[in-house]
Amino acid sequence: MKPLIQSLTAALLVVQSVAAAPEPPMRSLFNGKDLTGWTGAGYVVEDGAIVCTPQGRNLVYEEVFSNYILDFEFKLPPGGNNGLGIHYPGEGDSAYTGMELQILDNTAPKYKDLKDYQFHGSLYTLAPAATTGLKPVGEWNHQRVSILGPAIKVELNGKIILRTNLDDLNKKFPDHQGAKRRSGQIAWLGHGDRVAFRNIRIVEFPPAANVAGVKAAGFQPLFDGKSLAGWKTGDTPPSTWMAVDGIIKHNGKKGKINDLWSEREFGDFTLVCDWRWSGRGPKMNRPIILPDGTEKKNPDGSAAVLEVEELDSGIYLRGSSKSQVNLWNWPVGSGEVYGYRTDKSIPADVRAAVTPRLKADAPVGEWNRMLISVKGDVLNVTLNGRAVIVDAQLPGIPARGPIALQHHNAAIDFANIWIKED
Repeated sequence: MKPLIQSLTAALLVVQSVAAAPEPPMRSLFNGKDLTGWTGAGYVVEDGAIVCTPQGRNLVYEEVFSNYILDFEFKLPPGGNNGLGIHYPGEGDSAYTGMELQILDNTAPKYKDLKDYQFHGSLYTLAPAATTGLKPVGEWNHQRVSILGPAIKVELNGKIILRTNLDDLNKKFPDHQGAKRRSGQIAWLGHGDRVAFRNIRIVEFPPAANVAGVKAAGFQPLFDGKSLAGWKTGDTPPSTWMAVDGIIKHNGKKGKINDLWSEREFGDFTLVCDWRWSGRGPKMNRPIILPDGTEKKNPDGSAAVLEVEELDSGIYLRGSSKSQVNLWNWPVGSGEVYGYRTDKSIPADVRAAVTPRLKADAPVGEWNRMLISVKGDVLNVTLNGRAVIVDAQLPGIPARGPIALQHHNAAIDFANIWIKED
């Protein structure tokens, strides 16, 4: 596996940047009619805009975002104060567990003694923005926020007012938890002022890949980046899956389980793909798995558990749900083959081998790169450059079959899906 891993590391770049190219069409986060997709109190819809009322505090969008460009328009009343929460984890003070970009009427007399990081467009407590560019109070402003890995850029009415880098801010403000994050939810952070928002749109970007290098290594795309051509489910069309912005997205909605299957079948192959959690999950207790594949017990014999955010999906190999490489947020980490680890009819050494050697998952919401190799009945899995499953045997795995992306009621994104048949 090591030479293959090294060649793919050279061919596939996990780069949090976007090459200069026409941007894809944006999708709307607000339907102009109601607050579908948003959670919080104290906001209403008036004349096609979201308006904060005197009771308004946080209004949070349901999805989790990583690399993206966000466009919106806002209108300030005299002395108006609100904020845009980015990389918000859904709990705690959003300006510190995540980060807050100020939305503020700089001209109000009551703000004459503002600190430099409190002016409109500033990253609160972290990075000041230029103090120009706002239209007069009562007029609509256009703002664009670009977040590409650690790089943040804010444009106000066509002019750049902030450029900053989170890696640099981490060094300057090591105690700020939000600046460490590279993904999270978007939120409006109200202070009871009637600030209005409309035309809220987003475009997302998957991790960049060196397509020429991947093709030179003998890989072919399983996802064309534009549609679900080559994939099928029990739905016609698949209602819970969609292709957008170079990403295959599952919306996490509950209902009939419809996994996304490749139309092609494969025998021996190497698969590489990027994936990340794009939604939130409930807090649940999950078992602690030991290196031999057994579950840890407390001194009294009860199961030892750890509370996690329950997120679950997987990749089926050769058409078999038993030979599923798990993607989840369990303590054991992704890469486990649950169907084999929990099958007590097979030898203990086989069950131990399908248990991850370590948890190599990126933080929830950030992109992971996974490499899966199946030769005969032998499986190897590498996650984010670290070997988690090494030479594990899968007795009885079919000789050929399709690949599937599992729908398990968790919102998840897949991108850069490539395969090489051996």
